[in-house]
Amino acid sequence: MSVAVSSKLNKTVRDQYLKLPQDGKAQVTYVWIDGTGESLRCKTRTLKCEPKTIQDIPEWNFDGSSTYQSEGSNSDMFLIPARMFRDPFTLDPNKLVLCEVLKYNRKPAETNLRYTCRETMDKAKLSHPWFGLEQEYSLLGINGHPYGWPENGFPGPQGPYYCGVGADKVFGRDIVEAHYKACLYAGVKISGTNAEVMPSQWEFQVGPCEGIEMGDHLWLARYILHRICEDFGVVATLDPKPITGNWNGAGCHANFSTEVMRKEGGLN
Repeated sequence: MSVAVSSKLNKTVRDQYLKLPQDGKAQVTYVWIDGTGESLRCKTRTLKCEPKTIQDIPEWNFDGSSTYQSEGSNSDMFLIPARMFRDPFTLDPNKLVLCEVLKYNRKPAETNLRYTCRETMDKAKLSHPWFGLEQEYSLLGINGHPYGWPENGFPGPQGPYYCGVGADKVFGRDIVEAHYKACLYAGVKISGTNAEVMPSQWEFQVGPCEGIEMGDHLWLARYILHRICEDFGVVATLDPKPITGNWNGAGCHANFSTEVMRKEGGLN
C-alpha cells in the first residue's frame, strides 16, 4: 500500500513542539475553496490574542493565480472570515476560520457560491430551513488504490461491509474515529458516522444545521477529514465513482425541512 511520505514523520517529535506555550498569541488558519470549486486551501497567521468572535479575525489577501482563481497579471484576492471553529490540530486558543473569497475589485469570486447561498438563506430565514447532510467518501492510498484492498485483485463482493465490524470487513476505522472526535472538538455539528457499502468507503453526517450553517459545517468537516488523512498517510476522496465496476458510488445526501414541515400536521 502506497503511503504518503509526510505520515512517516515522527509525530512524537512534533508533539513536543506543539506543547510549547504561545505567550498569549493565537494561530488562525484560514480555510477556503479554490477555483476548482472542489479542493480546499489553507494558510495560517498569528494574532496577538485569541479571537472571541468572527469579527476579531481580520481579512487577509492571497495570490489567486496559484489557486486557479485569477490571472497572474492581477492576482490579489481577499479572504473574508465567515465562520470560526476551534482548531483540533494545534488546540486552544488556536482557530480554524472558513472564508469567503473576493476578487481584487471586492466582488465575489466565481467559485464563492457561499455568497449567493447566503443571500438565498437570508430570504428564507423566517422559514427556519434545516438541513441534515450525509457525506460519503472513500479512502485511497497515495497511488489511488482503495485503502485495505488487495494489491492485485479485489476484496469479496459487497454485502458484509455496510455498518460492518471486524478487520476483514472495515478498513480505516482509526481515521473515522479521529475525524469524529476532531469535529466535536472543533464545534462542527457532526451527528453520526458509519461504514458504507463498498469496502474502505465511509459516511459521516452533519446536522441538523439551519440556513448557511449547512455548508459551513460540511466544508469544515471535509477540511478536518483531509487533514487527518495526512497524518495517516491516506487520501479521502469525494469522487462519486472512485472505482469502476459493480462497486458502490459515493454522494452527499441532503435531508431538508422548514419549521412548518416540522410542526404537528406537517411533513415528517
